[in-house]
Amino acid sequence: MRVSRLLLVTLRDVPAEAEITSHQLLLRAGYIRRVGSGIYAYLPLMWRVLQKITAVVREEMNRAGAQETLLPQLHPAELWQKSGRWQGYTAGEGIMFHLEDRQGRELGLGPTHEEVITSLAGELLRSYRQLPVNLYQIQTKFRDEIRPRFGLMRGREFIMKDAYSFHPSEADLRETYGVMDQAYRRIFERCGLDAVPVDADSGAIGGAASQEFMVTADAGEDLILISDDGQYAANQEKAVSIPSAASPLPDGPEESIPTPGLGSIESLCDAKGWDPSQVVKVLLFVATLDDETLQPLLVSLRGDQELNPTKVVNAVSRTLNKGVLDCRPITPEDNNRQQIDPLPFGSIGPDLSDDVLKGAKTWEPTFLRLADETASELGSFICGANTPDLHRFNTSWTAIGQKPTSLDLRNARAGDVCQHNPESRLTEKRGIEVGHIFQLGRKYSEAMESRFTNENGKTEPFWMGCYGIGVSRLAQAAVEQHHDDSGICWPTAIAPFEAIVVVANIQDETQSQLGEALYVELQAAGVDVLLDDRKERAGVKFKDADLIGIPWRIVVGRDASEGTVELVCRSSREVQKLPHAEAVTCLINALHP
Repeated sequence: MRVSRLLLVTLRDVPAEAEITSHQLLLRAGYIRRVGSGIYAYLPLMWRVLQKITAVVREEMNRAGAQETLLPQLHPAELWQKSGRWQGYTAGEGIMFHLEDRQGRELGLGPTHEEVITSLAGELLRSYRQLPVNLYQIQTKFRDEIRPRFGLMRGREFIMKDAYSFHPSEADLRETYGVMDQAYRRIFERCGLDAVPVDADSGAIGGAASQEFMVTADAGEDLILISDDGQYAANQEKAVSIPSAASPLPDGPEESIPTPGLGSIESLCDAKGWDPSQVVKVLLFVATLDDETLQPLLVSLRGDQELNPTKVVNAVSRTLNKGVLDCRPITPEDNNRQQIDPLPFGSIGPDLSDDVLKGAKTWEPTFLRLADETASELGSFICGANTPDLHRFNTSWTAIGQKPTSLDLRNARAGDVCQHNPESRLTEKRGIEVGHIFQLGRKYSEAMESRFTNENGKTEPFWMGCYGIGVSRLAQAAVEQHHDDSGICWPTAIAPFEAIVVVANIQDETQSQLGEALYVELQAAGVDVLLDDRKERAGVKFKDADLIGIPWRIVVGRDASEGTVELVCRSSREVQKLPHAEAVTCLINALHP
């Protein structure tokens, strides 16, 4: 390809819409162009990158025994209603674009394909003899993000590879899950990415076990915690640890202590000389369940710990055996909206009476009470007295008449002791999720009544796995991990071109002829090469070559008359002056050792 014929429009200034480096560089280098909020056109250079990535994904999926298919993007609502996810994905802040056709039938644009594939499996896979089966597709998905940002990282339309496996037993599922884990590691390694597999929460998709693959980068939206012995890694939503020990309270009787204006843990402890680990703080939430019930929550946590919202949602779902659509803090404004008794914010204790809810208009009349183990394990503690500006000192769970279930509801954090090794501690990094694999179990096959006949002649639901890779997200994550002050430094395997021949002065006949000869020779040798034959200044060409990030550059300049060129490695910036034949040999050996 000749640059003079390539749709390449580079920008010198950083676009105002771009917040992180990878987004800025993809826009400046002419890889993508914004069409609407969270909607981007993949321009020719980016499409070549995406084709390279999908080729690697396709090869490794086929190698793992998966079969490629293509599923519809438009989904009938009935399928999602059958699984119980339609309401959660379309109501309120649900992420599914949905519409009605001219006959009034409800449809959704697929953000994911569990319902469609499970329904098809129930029709097509009737016997255990047909199992296991692993089907995958690479296609566009849609999610109605409230705040699209960071370019391809959180868009409303994106390219994804998703795979779904069907099994006769849990053991067979675990085997395929392991095969897919290894396939994913090979995919990211071949794409030149440093991707860390971490334990993860299964989220709205559900399932018994899941693992994310994170590309480490400072701009990552996720916080991942990694043990310093390298044996444990998890997304903070899922991470566990051993918290630091609480500071014991001195022996003595329970007291009621006035605390006017001390409504936060920080102000309370600063004013009274207490340690936050001696305090039980109480947080109030209201959860919207998938049956439209509004359930008030009372959550107790040790004062020096941070609540993990994902763990709270999961605890509510497990306790009530219902899905949670939303979970928000209760605020003073809710007193009037719900016509409930004024809540003593800043002085709430774990034993706040359900009587405060008796006038609630739409809420359930009793709290679901949850306690993090850091709070429930305290022998004596300080807590609110359920009266404004009053706290109890040296009280206990027995004294307040509570016996909380011990749950893990806190955020693990850097510096915590690891559960697997008391000698190891957690460190933190930022990460960009590029892949996620799940053991779904029978969640969807049971809901969709998708069954097969086992070897004993009885019907039972499939065991299922789910495996996703964000293809377009992976491309931008690669830029976030591989760039410098001058532009992108693509890993060779996914670069739009492997090499670029830059003719410094295309109007110089000697340079032009040597550049053309090198271009033809490299093409004949199977190198994916670009020729910059534009009538531009050499400096402009060099800046563009650095910006678009082609891994290797051959510069044909003033020494062309002597047959000498420069061979430049984009990532290391190493420059070698070589005879042109030797430069070609070195380049081919570097690309295809």
